[in-house]
Amino acid sequence: MKRLIALLSVFVTLATYGFERELVWPKGKMPDAQDGQIAAMTNEVKQKDFKAQKHRIAYLEWYEAPAKSNGGCMILISGGGYNNCCDVSLVEQWHKRFTELGFQCVNFVYRTPRPVGLPIYQTAWEDGQRAVRMVRSEAAKRGFDPERIGTISMSAGSHLALLLATSSQTPAYEKIDALDEVPCHINWAIVNAPAYATTDGENGTPSTLEGYGVDVKLSSVFKFDEKTCPMSLHHGGLDPYSPNASTLVYRQLRRMHIPAEVHLYPGKPHGAYGLERAVEFMTQMGFIGEVPAEVPIMERFPDDSARAELIKEDVWPEGKMPDVQPNQCVPYIEWHLPKVKKTDAIQIIYSGGSYTGNDPDGFEVAPARRYLNSLGMTVVTLKYRTPRPTTGLAKHTTAWQDLQRTVRIVRSEAKSRGLDPDRIGIMGSSAGGHLTLMGVTSSNHRSYLAIDSIDKLPCNVQWGIGIYPAYALTDGLNANNKTGGNDDSAVLAPEFTFDLNTVPMLLIHGDADGWAAMNSVKTWEKMRAMGIQSELHTLAKRPHCFQRTASPGTGSYTWLDRIWEFLTDRGYVK
Repeated sequence: MKRLIALLSVFVTLATYGFERELVWPKGKMPDAQDGQIAAMTNEVKQKDFKAQKHRIAYLEWYEAPAKSNGGCMILISGGGYNNCCDVSLVEQWHKRFTELGFQCVNFVYRTPRPVGLPIYQTAWEDGQRAVRMVRSEAAKRGFDPERIGTISMSAGSHLALLLATSSQTPAYEKIDALDEVPCHINWAIVNAPAYATTDGENGTPSTLEGYGVDVKLSSVFKFDEKTCPMSLHHGGLDPYSPNASTLVYRQLRRMHIPAEVHLYPGKPHGAYGLERAVEFMTQMGFIGEVPAEVPIMERFPDDSARAELIKEDVWPEGKMPDVQPNQCVPYIEWHLPKVKKTDAIQIIYSGGSYTGNDPDGFEVAPARRYLNSLGMTVVTLKYRTPRPTTGLAKHTTAWQDLQRTVRIVRSEAKSRGLDPDRIGIMGSSAGGHLTLMGVTSSNHRSYLAIDSIDKLPCNVQWGIGIYPAYALTDGLNANNKTGGNDDSAVLAPEFTFDLNTVPMLLIHGDADGWAAMNSVKTWEKMRAMGIQSELHTLAKRPHCFQRTASPGTGSYTWLDRIWEFLTDRGYVK
Protein backbone atom coordinates (compact mmCIF):
# COMPACT_ATOMS: atom_id res chain seq x y z
CA MET A 1 0.00 0.00 0.00
CA LYS A 2 2.81 2.43 0.88
CA ARG A 3 4.48 1.72 -2.48
CA LEU A 4 1.20 2.31 -4.28
CA ILE A 5 0.75 5.62 -2.47
CA ALA A 6 4.33 6.60 -3.31
CA LEU A 7 3.83 5.77 -7.00
CA LEU A 8 0.57 7.70 -7.03
CA SER A 9 2.37 10.67 -5.47
CA VAL A 10 4.99 10.57 -8.23
CA PHE A 11 2.25 10.41 -10.87
CA VAL A 12 0.47 13.42 -9.39
CA THR A 13 3.77 15.34 -9.22
CA LEU A 14 4.59 14.58 -12.84
CA ALA A 15 1.08 15.38 -14.03
CA THR A 16 0.92 18.66 -12.11
CA TYR A 17 4.47 20.00 -12.38
CA GLY A 18 6.11 18.02 -15.21
CA PHE A 19 8.79 16.60 -12.93
CA GLU A 20 9.34 14.35 -9.94
CA ARG A 21 10.96 15.96 -6.90
CA GLU A 22 13.41 14.16 -4.66
CA LEU A 23 15.21 15.51 -1.59
CA VAL A 24 18.99 15.31 -1.58
CA TRP A 25 19.52 14.56 2.14
CA PRO A 26 17.86 12.00 4.43
CA LYS A 27 16.15 13.40 7.50
CA GLY A 28 18.65 14.57 10.10
CA LYS A 29 21.70 13.85 7.92
CA MET A 30 22.30 17.16 6.14
CA PRO A 31 25.87 18.41 6.85
CA ASP A 32 26.49 21.97 8.00
CA ALA A 33 22.76 22.47 8.51
CA GLN A 34 21.94 26.13 9.07
CA ASP A 35 18.76 27.71 10.39
CA GLY A 36 18.21 29.77 7.29
CA GLN A 37 18.50 26.71 5.09
CA ILE A 38 16.66 24.07 7.12
CA ALA A 39 13.15 23.02 6.20
CA ALA A 40 11.28 19.73 6.26
CA MET A 41 13.71 17.06 5.10
CA THR A 42 11.72 13.97 4.17
CA ASN A 43 10.42 12.78 0.84
CA GLU A 44 6.89 13.08 2.19
CA VAL A 45 7.03 16.90 2.10
CA LYS A 46 3.91 18.34 0.48
CA GLN A 47 4.14 20.31 -2.73
CA LYS A 48 3.15 23.55 -1.03
CA ASP A 49 6.05 23.11 1.37
CA PHE A 50 8.46 22.70 -1.51
CA LYS A 51 7.11 25.89 -3.05
CA ALA A 52 7.49 27.82 0.20
CA GLN A 53 10.97 26.46 0.92
CA LYS A 54 12.36 26.10 -2.61
CA HIS A 55 15.26 28.48 -1.89
CA ARG A 56 16.16 26.72 1.38
CA ILE A 57 16.53 22.99 0.81
CA ALA A 58 18.37 20.86 -1.70
CA TYR A 59 16.41 18.67 -4.10
CA LEU A 60 16.33 17.17 -7.57
CA GLU A 61 13.55 17.58 -10.08
CA TRP A 62 13.48 14.67 -12.53
CA TYR A 63 11.85 15.56 -15.82
CA GLU A 64 10.04 13.19 -18.14
CA ALA A 65 12.21 10.71 -20.04
CA PRO A 66 13.12 11.71 -23.62
CA ALA A 67 11.13 10.16 -26.46
CA LYS A 68 14.35 8.54 -27.72
CA SER A 69 17.22 8.29 -25.25
CA ASN A 70 20.83 8.81 -26.29
CA GLY A 71 21.98 7.24 -23.04
CA GLY A 72 23.03 10.48 -21.35
CA CYS A 73 21.83 12.67 -18.49
CA MET A 74 22.05 16.45 -18.07
CA ILE A 75 22.01 18.06 -14.63
CA LEU A 76 20.68 21.64 -14.87
CA ILE A 77 22.10 24.14 -12.37
CA SER A 78 20.95 27.77 -12.45
CA GLY A 79 22.58 30.72 -10.74
CA GLY A 80 21.53 33.31 -8.20
CA GLY A 81 24.60 34.39 -6.28
CA TYR A 82 24.30 31.40 -3.94
CA ASN A 83 21.26 33.19 -2.55
CA ASN A 84 18.75 31.40 -4.80
CA CYS A 85 18.94 29.04 -7.75
CA CYS A 86 15.58 29.10 -9.44
CA ASP A 87 15.95 30.76 -12.85
CA VAL A 88 12.91 28.94 -14.19
CA SER A 89 13.02 30.33 -17.74
CA LEU A 90 16.67 29.37 -18.26
CA VAL A 91 16.19 25.91 -16.78
CA GLU A 92 13.17 25.35 -19.02
CA GLN A 93 15.15 26.40 -22.08
CA TRP A 94 17.86 23.89 -21.22
CA HIS A 95 15.34 21.18 -20.35
CA LYS A 96 13.54 21.56 -23.66
CA ARG A 97 16.69 21.54 -25.79
CA PHE A 98 18.44 18.63 -24.13
CA THR A 99 15.31 16.50 -23.89
CA GLU A 100 14.90 16.98 -27.63
CA LEU A 101 18.47 15.72 -28.02
CA GLY A 102 17.65 12.56 -26.09
CA PHE A 103 18.99 13.36 -22.62
CA GLN A 104 17.30 12.57 -19.34
CA CYS A 105 17.19 15.98 -17.65
CA VAL A 106 17.20 16.68 -13.93
CA ASN A 107 17.10 20.11 -12.33
CA PHE A 108 19.32 20.45 -9.26
CA VAL A 109 18.34 23.01 -6.60
CA TYR A 110 20.97 23.51 -3.89
CA ARG A 111 20.61 25.05 -0.44
CA THR A 112 20.32 28.82 -0.24
CA PRO A 113 20.87 31.49 0.96
CA ARG A 114 24.63 31.53 1.56
CA PRO A 115 25.79 29.81 4.74
CA VAL A 116 27.07 31.82 7.71
CA GLY A 117 30.65 31.27 8.83
CA LEU A 118 31.53 29.07 5.82
CA PRO A 119 32.68 29.77 2.26
CA ILE A 120 29.76 31.02 0.19
CA TYR A 121 29.77 27.82 -1.89
CA GLN A 122 30.24 25.24 0.89
CA THR A 123 26.72 23.95 1.48
CA ALA A 124 25.93 24.05 -2.24
CA TRP A 125 29.08 22.01 -2.92
CA GLU A 126 27.99 19.46 -0.35
CA ASP A 127 24.57 19.31 -1.97
CA GLY A 128 26.16 19.03 -5.41
CA GLN A 129 28.38 16.07 -4.62
CA ARG A 130 25.46 14.27 -2.98
CA ALA A 131 23.17 15.11 -5.93
CA VAL A 132 25.63 13.69 -8.49
CA ARG A 133 25.81 10.48 -6.44
CA MET A 134 22.02 10.27 -6.45
CA VAL A 135 21.87 10.83 -10.20
CA ARG A 136 24.54 8.20 -10.87
CA SER A 137 22.81 5.70 -8.57
CA GLU A 138 19.57 6.05 -10.54
CA ALA A 139 21.12 5.58 -13.99
CA ALA A 140 19.96 2.00 -14.51
CA LYS A 141 16.46 2.77 -13.24
CA ARG A 142 16.06 5.79 -15.53
CA GLY A 143 17.78 4.33 -18.58
CA PHE A 144 21.04 6.26 -18.97
CA ASP A 145 24.75 5.45 -18.70
CA PRO A 146 26.23 6.32 -15.27
CA GLU A 147 29.37 7.50 -17.08
CA ARG A 148 27.47 9.84 -19.39
CA ILE A 149 26.42 12.52 -16.91
CA GLY A 150 27.01 16.19 -17.67
CA THR A 151 26.02 19.57 -16.30
CA ILE A 152 24.91 22.86 -17.77
CA SER A 153 25.05 25.83 -15.44
CA MET A 154 24.98 29.59 -14.99
CA SER A 155 26.74 32.13 -12.74
CA ALA A 156 27.06 30.85 -9.14
CA GLY A 157 25.73 27.56 -10.49
CA SER A 158 28.73 27.56 -12.83
CA HIS A 159 31.09 28.12 -9.91
CA LEU A 160 29.50 25.05 -8.36
CA ALA A 161 29.73 23.16 -11.66
CA LEU A 162 33.45 23.95 -11.83
CA LEU A 163 33.86 22.50 -8.34
CA LEU A 164 32.00 19.35 -9.44
CA ALA A 165 34.02 19.17 -12.67
CA THR A 166 37.48 19.76 -11.20
CA SER A 167 37.37 18.68 -7.56
CA SER A 168 35.30 15.50 -7.19
CA GLN A 169 38.17 13.72 -5.42
CA THR A 170 38.05 16.27 -2.59
CA PRO A 171 35.18 15.30 -0.23
CA ALA A 172 32.90 18.24 0.49
CA TYR A 173 31.35 16.41 3.47
CA GLU A 174 31.85 13.30 5.58
CA LYS A 175 30.09 10.14 4.41
CA ILE A 176 26.68 9.53 5.91
CA ASP A 177 25.51 6.30 4.22
CA ALA A 178 26.16 3.77 1.45
CA LEU A 179 25.22 6.28 -1.27
CA ASP A 180 28.37 8.20 -0.47
CA GLU A 181 30.41 5.27 -1.79
CA VAL A 182 29.13 6.17 -5.28
CA PRO A 183 31.55 8.38 -7.29
CA CYS A 184 30.55 12.05 -7.60
CA HIS A 185 32.52 13.05 -10.70
CA ILE A 186 30.77 14.32 -13.82
CA ASN A 187 31.73 13.49 -17.40
CA TRP A 188 31.42 16.91 -19.05
CA ALA A 189 30.37 20.44 -18.15
CA ILE A 190 28.78 23.34 -20.03
CA VAL A 191 29.83 26.36 -17.98
CA ASN A 192 28.14 29.73 -18.50
CA ALA A 193 29.53 32.91 -16.89
CA PRO A 194 31.18 31.37 -13.81
CA ALA A 195 31.05 33.84 -10.93
CA TYR A 196 33.53 34.08 -8.01
CA ALA A 197 36.10 32.07 -9.97
CA THR A 198 38.98 34.59 -9.96
CA THR A 199 40.98 35.94 -7.05
CA ASP A 200 39.58 39.45 -7.50
CA GLY A 201 36.03 38.23 -6.94
CA GLU A 202 36.08 34.91 -5.09
CA ASN A 203 34.50 36.27 -1.92
CA GLY A 204 31.27 37.15 -3.66
CA THR A 205 32.14 40.62 -4.95
CA PRO A 206 31.99 41.18 -8.72
CA SER A 207 35.36 41.64 -10.37
CA THR A 208 36.92 45.09 -10.42
CA LEU A 209 39.08 46.53 -13.18
CA GLU A 210 41.81 44.18 -11.94
CA GLY A 211 39.92 41.48 -13.81
CA TYR A 212 40.82 43.16 -17.11
CA GLY A 213 44.53 42.55 -16.62
CA VAL A 214 46.73 39.55 -17.18
CA ASP A 215 47.63 39.27 -13.49
CA VAL A 216 44.22 38.03 -12.33
CA LYS A 217 44.43 34.45 -11.02
CA LEU A 218 42.06 31.53 -10.82
CA SER A 219 40.66 30.74 -7.37
CA SER A 220 42.57 27.99 -5.57
CA VAL A 221 39.35 26.17 -4.58
CA PHE A 222 39.39 24.37 -7.95
CA LYS A 223 41.70 21.35 -7.58
CA PHE A 224 41.83 20.08 -11.19
CA ASP A 225 42.19 16.48 -10.06
CA GLU A 226 42.50 13.34 -12.18
CA LYS A 227 38.73 13.18 -12.72
CA THR A 228 38.53 16.69 -14.22
CA CYS A 229 36.28 16.48 -17.24
CA PRO A 230 36.03 18.16 -20.68
CA MET A 231 34.28 21.54 -20.65
CA SER A 232 32.71 24.15 -22.88
CA LEU A 233 33.11 27.58 -21.27
CA HIS A 234 30.97 30.61 -22.23
CA HIS A 235 31.30 34.21 -21.06
CA GLY A 236 30.17 37.70 -22.05
CA GLY A 237 32.93 40.20 -22.71
CA LEU A 238 31.33 42.84 -20.45
CA ASP A 239 30.57 40.49 -17.58
CA PRO A 240 31.70 42.03 -14.25
CA TYR A 241 32.44 38.46 -13.14
CA SER A 242 35.61 38.41 -15.16
CA PRO A 243 35.53 36.43 -18.42
CA ASN A 244 39.23 35.88 -17.76
CA ALA A 245 37.95 33.16 -15.43
CA SER A 246 36.94 31.18 -18.49
CA THR A 247 40.28 31.65 -20.25
CA LEU A 248 42.15 30.67 -17.08
CA VAL A 249 40.11 27.49 -16.66
CA TYR A 250 40.63 26.73 -20.34
CA ARG A 251 44.39 27.20 -20.01
CA GLN A 252 44.56 24.74 -17.10
CA LEU A 253 42.54 22.17 -19.05
CA ARG A 254 45.01 22.52 -21.93
CA ARG A 255 47.92 21.93 -19.56
CA MET A 256 46.19 18.70 -18.54
CA HIS A 257 45.48 17.73 -22.18
CA ILE A 258 41.73 17.68 -21.51
CA PRO A 259 39.64 18.62 -24.59
CA ALA A 260 37.82 21.89 -24.05
CA GLU A 261 36.26 24.91 -25.70
CA VAL A 262 36.00 28.55 -24.72
CA HIS A 263 33.44 30.87 -26.32
CA LEU A 264 33.65 34.59 -25.53
CA TYR A 265 30.97 36.98 -26.76
CA PRO A 266 31.80 40.69 -27.26
CA GLY A 267 29.62 43.34 -25.72
CA LYS A 268 27.57 40.83 -23.72
CA PRO A 269 26.90 41.31 -19.99
CA HIS A 270 26.46 38.63 -17.34
CA GLY A 271 24.28 35.90 -18.82
CA ALA A 272 24.08 32.55 -20.59
CA TYR A 273 25.03 32.58 -24.27
CA GLY A 274 25.82 30.15 -27.04
CA LEU A 275 23.60 27.18 -26.23
CA GLU A 276 24.04 25.85 -29.76
CA ARG A 277 27.82 26.17 -29.43
CA ALA A 278 27.51 23.89 -26.40
CA VAL A 279 25.47 21.42 -28.43
CA GLU A 280 28.14 21.50 -31.16
CA PHE A 281 30.82 20.79 -28.53
CA MET A 282 28.85 17.82 -27.26
CA THR A 283 28.37 16.58 -30.82
CA GLN A 284 32.10 16.83 -31.55
CA MET A 285 32.93 15.01 -28.32
CA GLY A 286 30.47 12.19 -29.05
CA PHE A 287 28.38 12.91 -25.95
CA ILE A 288 25.15 13.00 -27.96
CA GLY A 289 25.89 9.98 -30.10
CA GLU A 290 28.23 8.82 -32.83
CA VAL A 291 30.08 11.72 -34.45
CA PRO A 292 28.85 12.15 -38.05
CA ALA A 293 31.23 11.51 -40.93
CA GLU A 294 33.30 14.52 -41.99
CA VAL A 295 32.51 16.41 -45.19
CA PRO A 296 35.10 18.40 -47.24
CA ILE A 297 34.28 22.10 -47.15
CA MET A 298 35.02 22.54 -50.86
CA GLU A 299 32.19 20.10 -51.61
CA ARG A 300 29.82 22.25 -49.60
CA PHE A 301 30.79 25.48 -51.41
CA PRO A 302 31.62 24.23 -54.92
CA ASP A 303 31.15 27.31 -57.10
CA ASP A 304 30.85 31.09 -57.38
CA SER A 305 27.20 31.12 -58.37
CA ALA A 306 26.53 34.10 -56.04
CA ARG A 307 29.20 36.21 -57.73
CA ALA A 308 28.23 38.76 -60.38
CA GLU A 309 31.67 39.94 -61.47
CA LEU A 310 35.38 39.16 -60.99
CA ILE A 311 37.94 41.97 -61.37
CA LYS A 312 41.69 41.37 -61.06
CA GLU A 313 44.29 44.04 -60.24
CA ASP A 314 48.01 44.13 -59.55
CA VAL A 315 48.93 45.27 -56.04
CA TRP A 316 51.93 47.35 -57.20
CA PRO A 317 52.49 49.52 -60.29
CA GLU A 318 55.20 48.16 -62.53
CA GLY A 319 58.66 48.92 -61.15
CA LYS A 320 57.31 50.27 -57.83
CA MET A 321 57.16 47.15 -55.67
CA PRO A 322 59.29 47.57 -52.51
CA ASP A 323 61.88 45.03 -51.33
CA VAL A 324 61.73 42.93 -54.49
CA GLN A 325 62.87 39.38 -53.80
CA PRO A 326 64.23 37.06 -56.49
CA ASN A 327 62.15 34.09 -55.40
CA GLN A 328 58.64 35.49 -54.88
CA CYS A 329 55.35 35.41 -56.79
CA VAL A 330 53.71 38.59 -58.14
CA PRO A 331 50.96 39.80 -55.76
CA TYR A 332 47.46 40.64 -56.96
CA ILE A 333 43.93 41.21 -55.70
CA GLU A 334 40.57 40.08 -57.07
CA TRP A 335 37.25 41.80 -56.47
CA HIS A 336 34.35 39.35 -56.04
CA LEU A 337 31.19 41.40 -56.47
CA PRO A 338 27.93 39.74 -55.32
CA LYS A 339 24.92 39.36 -57.59
CA VAL A 340 22.71 41.02 -54.98
CA LYS A 341 24.57 43.57 -52.85
CA LYS A 342 23.09 43.81 -49.34
CA THR A 343 25.86 45.69 -47.54
CA ASP A 344 28.42 48.35 -48.42
CA ALA A 345 31.05 46.68 -46.24
CA ILE A 346 34.07 44.90 -47.76
CA GLN A 347 35.86 41.78 -46.54
CA ILE A 348 39.48 41.16 -47.62
CA ILE A 349 40.47 37.46 -47.41
CA TYR A 350 43.75 35.58 -47.94
CA SER A 351 45.07 32.13 -47.07
CA GLY A 352 47.90 30.75 -44.99
CA GLY A 353 50.79 28.59 -46.12
CA SER A 354 53.65 29.12 -43.62
CA TYR A 355 54.70 32.20 -45.60
CA THR A 356 56.05 29.74 -48.18
CA GLY A 357 52.99 29.89 -50.44
CA ASN A 358 49.35 31.05 -50.45
CA ASP A 359 46.28 30.16 -52.48
CA PRO A 360 43.39 32.62 -53.05
CA ASP A 361 41.30 29.80 -54.53
CA GLY A 362 41.94 27.15 -51.87
CA PHE A 363 39.85 25.84 -48.98
CA GLU A 364 40.87 28.68 -46.64
CA VAL A 365 39.54 31.37 -48.99
CA ALA A 366 37.06 30.16 -51.62
CA PRO A 367 34.34 28.84 -49.26
CA ALA A 368 34.41 32.03 -47.19
CA ARG A 369 34.22 34.33 -50.22
CA ARG A 370 31.38 32.25 -51.71
CA TYR A 371 29.53 32.25 -48.38
CA LEU A 372 29.83 36.03 -47.99
CA ASN A 373 28.92 36.67 -51.64
CA SER A 374 25.75 34.63 -51.09
CA LEU A 375 24.86 36.98 -48.23
CA GLY A 376 25.36 40.05 -50.42
CA MET A 377 28.83 41.09 -49.27
CA THR A 378 31.71 42.20 -51.51
CA VAL A 379 34.92 40.21 -51.03
CA VAL A 380 38.44 41.07 -52.12
CA THR A 381 40.95 38.21 -52.18
CA LEU A 382 44.70 38.78 -51.96
CA LYS A 383 47.58 36.78 -53.32
CA TYR A 384 50.52 38.11 -51.30
CA ARG A 385 54.21 37.59 -51.96
CA THR A 386 55.64 34.21 -50.98
CA PRO A 387 57.83 32.34 -50.27
CA ARG A 388 59.59 34.11 -47.44
CA PRO A 389 62.13 36.82 -48.23
CA THR A 390 65.73 35.71 -48.72
CA THR A 391 67.50 39.03 -48.07
CA GLY A 392 67.36 39.14 -44.28
CA LEU A 393 63.85 40.56 -43.92
CA ALA A 394 61.35 39.07 -41.46
CA LYS A 395 59.26 36.18 -42.76
CA HIS A 396 56.18 38.38 -43.05
CA THR A 397 57.64 41.70 -44.24
CA THR A 398 56.76 41.55 -47.95
CA ALA A 399 53.33 40.02 -47.24
CA TRP A 400 52.66 42.84 -44.74
CA GLN A 401 53.62 45.40 -47.38
CA ASP A 402 51.19 43.76 -49.82
CA LEU A 403 48.41 43.79 -47.21
CA GLN A 404 48.86 47.47 -46.33
CA ARG A 405 48.88 48.37 -50.02
CA THR A 406 45.77 46.24 -50.61
CA VAL A 407 43.81 48.01 -47.88
CA ARG A 408 44.73 51.35 -49.41
CA ILE A 409 43.72 50.22 -52.91
CA VAL A 410 40.39 48.92 -51.65
CA ARG A 411 39.77 52.15 -49.74
CA SER A 412 40.64 54.23 -52.81
CA GLU A 413 38.18 52.33 -55.04
CA ALA A 414 35.35 51.70 -52.60
CA LYS A 415 33.18 54.73 -53.38
CA SER A 416 33.39 54.19 -57.12
CA ARG A 417 32.00 50.71 -56.59
CA GLY A 418 29.21 51.91 -54.31
CA LEU A 419 30.95 50.66 -51.19
CA ASP A 420 32.01 52.21 -47.88
CA PRO A 421 35.73 53.05 -47.56
CA ASP A 422 35.38 53.07 -43.79
CA ARG A 423 33.95 49.58 -43.45
CA ILE A 424 36.81 47.29 -44.45
CA GLY A 425 37.83 44.12 -42.64
CA ILE A 426 40.67 41.64 -43.13
CA MET A 427 40.68 37.89 -42.66
CA GLY A 428 43.44 35.29 -42.88
CA SER A 429 44.19 31.73 -41.77
CA SER A 430 47.35 30.29 -40.18
CA ALA A 431 50.24 32.43 -41.47
CA GLY A 432 47.44 34.57 -42.92
CA GLY A 433 46.08 34.85 -39.38
CA HIS A 434 49.47 36.16 -38.27
CA LEU A 435 49.30 38.61 -41.17
CA THR A 436 45.84 39.68 -40.01
CA LEU A 437 47.21 40.41 -36.55
CA MET A 438 49.87 42.57 -38.19
CA GLY A 439 47.18 44.44 -40.11
CA VAL A 440 44.95 44.89 -37.07
CA THR A 441 47.58 45.87 -34.51
CA SER A 442 50.27 47.76 -36.41
CA SER A 443 48.63 49.97 -39.03
CA ASN A 444 50.31 53.10 -37.65
CA HIS A 445 53.64 51.64 -38.75
CA ARG A 446 54.54 52.02 -42.42
CA SER A 447 55.88 48.77 -43.85
CA TYR A 448 57.10 50.60 -46.99
CA LEU A 449 57.73 54.12 -48.25
CA ALA A 450 54.91 55.82 -50.16
CA ILE A 451 55.06 55.42 -53.94
CA ASP A 452 51.95 57.35 -55.10
CA SER A 453 48.78 59.16 -53.97
CA ILE A 454 47.09 55.90 -52.90
CA ASP A 455 49.71 55.61 -50.17
CA LYS A 456 48.45 58.85 -48.64
CA LEU A 457 45.34 56.92 -47.54
CA PRO A 458 45.32 55.16 -44.16
CA CYS A 459 45.72 51.39 -44.09
CA ASN A 460 43.77 50.81 -40.87
CA VAL A 461 40.76 48.50 -40.96
CA GLN A 462 37.55 48.34 -38.94
CA TRP A 463 37.72 44.67 -37.90
CA GLY A 464 39.87 41.58 -38.23
CA ILE A 465 39.13 37.86 -38.43
CA GLY A 466 41.91 35.50 -37.39
CA ILE A 467 41.43 31.82 -38.24
CA TYR A 468 43.96 29.70 -36.31
CA PRO A 469 46.66 32.40 -36.43
CA ALA A 470 50.17 30.95 -36.32
CA TYR A 471 53.46 32.44 -35.04
CA ALA A 472 51.62 34.67 -32.58
CA LEU A 473 53.41 33.66 -29.35
CA THR A 474 57.08 33.63 -28.44
CA ASP A 475 57.13 29.84 -27.95
CA GLY A 476 56.23 29.40 -31.63
CA LEU A 477 57.56 32.32 -33.65
CA ASN A 478 58.61 30.10 -36.54
CA ALA A 479 57.15 26.66 -35.79
CA ASN A 480 54.69 24.83 -33.55
CA ASN A 481 54.29 26.24 -30.05
CA LYS A 482 56.81 24.43 -27.85
CA THR A 483 54.74 24.84 -24.66
CA GLY A 484 51.38 24.80 -26.42
CA GLY A 485 51.21 28.49 -25.56
CA ASN A 486 50.01 27.51 -22.09
CA ASP A 487 53.02 28.66 -20.12
CA ASP A 488 53.02 32.24 -18.86
CA SER A 489 56.44 32.70 -20.48
CA ALA A 490 54.78 32.44 -23.92
CA VAL A 491 53.79 36.04 -24.70
CA LEU A 492 52.56 37.78 -27.83
CA ALA A 493 55.07 38.21 -30.66
CA PRO A 494 57.04 41.47 -30.54
CA GLU A 495 56.00 42.53 -34.07
CA PHE A 496 52.44 43.21 -32.86
CA THR A 497 52.39 46.77 -31.53
CA PHE A 498 48.69 46.99 -30.53
CA ASP A 499 48.55 50.65 -31.52
CA LEU A 500 45.71 53.14 -31.13
CA ASN A 501 44.10 51.90 -34.35
CA THR A 502 43.83 48.31 -33.07
CA VAL A 503 40.29 47.08 -33.76
CA PRO A 504 38.04 44.23 -32.55
CA MET A 505 38.67 40.73 -33.84
CA LEU A 506 36.90 37.43 -34.28
CA LEU A 507 39.27 34.55 -33.49
CA ILE A 508 38.53 30.87 -34.20
CA HIS A 509 40.99 28.12 -33.36
CA GLY A 510 41.14 24.34 -33.02
CA ASP A 511 41.84 23.26 -29.46
CA ALA A 512 44.22 20.51 -30.66
CA ASP A 513 46.09 22.81 -33.05
CA GLY A 514 49.90 22.53 -32.83
CA TRP A 515 49.98 26.25 -33.61
CA ALA A 516 48.35 26.66 -30.27
CA ALA A 517 44.84 27.87 -29.60
CA MET A 518 46.47 30.02 -26.92
CA ASN A 519 47.64 32.27 -29.78
CA SER A 520 44.02 33.34 -30.11
CA VAL A 521 43.26 33.25 -26.37
CA LYS A 522 46.17 35.48 -25.40
CA THR A 523 45.33 37.87 -28.22
CA TRP A 524 41.78 38.07 -26.86
CA GLU A 525 43.09 38.67 -23.32
CA LYS A 526 45.39 41.46 -24.53
CA MET A 527 42.57 43.17 -26.40
CA ARG A 528 40.23 42.94 -23.43
CA ALA A 529 42.94 44.51 -21.24
CA MET A 530 42.91 47.40 -23.75
CA GLY A 531 39.13 47.71 -23.53
CA ILE A 532 38.59 46.19 -27.01
CA GLN A 533 35.65 43.80 -27.19
CA SER A 534 36.62 40.84 -29.36
CA GLU A 535 35.09 37.41 -29.96
CA LEU A 536 36.73 34.02 -29.50
CA HIS A 537 35.76 30.42 -30.25
CA THR A 538 38.00 27.38 -29.76
CA LEU A 539 36.90 23.97 -31.01
CA ALA A 540 37.49 20.80 -29.01
CA LYS A 541 39.66 18.05 -30.51
CA ARG A 542 40.14 20.00 -33.74
CA PRO A 543 43.55 20.39 -35.39
CA HIS A 544 45.09 23.08 -37.57
CA CYS A 545 42.91 23.59 -40.67
CA PHE A 546 39.90 22.40 -38.65
CA GLN A 547 37.50 23.37 -41.44
CA ARG A 548 39.03 21.44 -44.34
CA THR A 549 36.73 18.54 -43.45
CA ALA A 550 34.18 18.64 -40.65
CA SER A 551 31.26 16.71 -39.17
CA PRO A 552 27.75 18.20 -39.54
CA GLY A 553 26.47 19.60 -36.28
CA THR A 554 29.92 20.64 -35.01
CA GLY A 555 31.54 24.05 -34.67
CA SER A 556 34.04 23.14 -37.37
CA TYR A 557 31.11 22.71 -39.77
CA THR A 558 29.21 25.91 -38.86
CA TRP A 559 32.24 28.20 -38.37
CA LEU A 560 31.37 30.48 -41.29
CA ASP A 561 28.18 31.44 -39.48
CA ARG A 562 30.33 32.84 -36.65
CA ILE A 563 31.75 35.29 -39.19
CA TRP A 564 28.36 36.59 -40.29
CA GLU A 565 27.09 36.74 -36.71
CA PHE A 566 30.16 38.75 -35.71
CA LEU A 567 29.78 41.16 -38.63
CA THR A 568 26.06 41.54 -37.97
CA ASP A 569 26.12 41.78 -34.17
CA ARG A 570 28.90 44.38 -34.21
CA GLY A 571 27.15 46.45 -36.88
CA TYR A 572 29.81 46.13 -39.57
CA VAL A 573 27.37 45.03 -42.28
CA LYS A 574 24.47 47.31 -41.42
